[in-house]
Amino acid sequence: MRVGFGLPVSGSWATPDLLAEVAVEAERLDYDSLWTFQRLLVGEDQAVDPVYRSVLDPLVALTFAAARTSRIRLGVAVVNLPFVSPAVLAKQVSTLDVLSGGRVDLGLGVGWSPVEYAATGAVAERRVARTREYVAVLRALWADGVSAFDGEFYTVPPSRMEPRPVQRPGVPILLGGAVPAAIRRAGEIGDGWVSRSATNLSDISSDVALVQEGAASSGRASPRVVCRGVLKLTDLELDADGRPPLSGTFEQIREGTAWLATQGVTEIFYDLNWDPLITLEPAAARDRALEILHNLAPVGLG
Repeated sequence: MRVGFGLPVSGSWATPDLLAEVAVEAERLDYDSLWTFQRLLVGEDQAVDPVYRSVLDPLVALTFAAARTSRIRLGVAVVNLPFVSPAVLAKQVSTLDVLSGGRVDLGLGVGWSPVEYAATGAVAERRVARTREYVAVLRALWADGVSAFDGEFYTVPPSRMEPRPVQRPGVPILLGGAVPAAIRRAGEIGDGWVSRSATNLSDISSDVALVQEGAASSGRASPRVVCRGVLKLTDLELDADGRPPLSGTFEQIREGTAWLATQGVTEIFYDLNWDPLITLEPAAARDRALEILHNLAPVGLG
């Protein structure tokens, strides 16, 4: 089980100093990866959870972290593909991979906010077909030699995009998704699946089976299953009966992480951006975040 950590990108703890401190400390403590997520904007009257109201750009935040680290991997879970051209994203991600020395993981989703769809001029229809082409375009642009793509939605004239990613044949692509068909597709056309904040982790083995089924259908081996770990930390130990895997004391959360590994999860990242005591309480954010970072360091879980 690889263990990562969510960078401070949402709410009051998303400051330059704390982002840098968390990145450096996570690397020192041998966490495997750092993660961000995307939220472009929120409508004036749109009802959303507090975590989505103020969010740093995910790729810029990762670039900031990359400049202060040297080994830890850098992932985004996820960039919503309808909002940006695949050629533009291919260039951005390739550049980050070069500047970081080959440490990037790219998560892709289709988005859910009608406000963001309207603001970006994105098209909601036929998202599955568009996703398949989008992934194919990224891989074509990252391939060696001259790239070209002529699809229904995207066209790339014969061309070269340099520099190419350090990672060959390209940056790993993880797909998000919540419905069975989307989870299966993550294994079929991607390098794996990344779960969302609302995923029922107690039943994640069924999602893992779908990812593996999709990978097998296209001859892919060992798909990655990356879990966004939203914690429910308590001072007192919770009863085992009905307790979600990442709830309770630090010890119980570590036990839950080990249990998720037995269910087929290959990687987890603890994401404190969903913790209101951190994102909404600036005075306590740093101390609480660093306490969690230290107490859940991946000793014995690697």
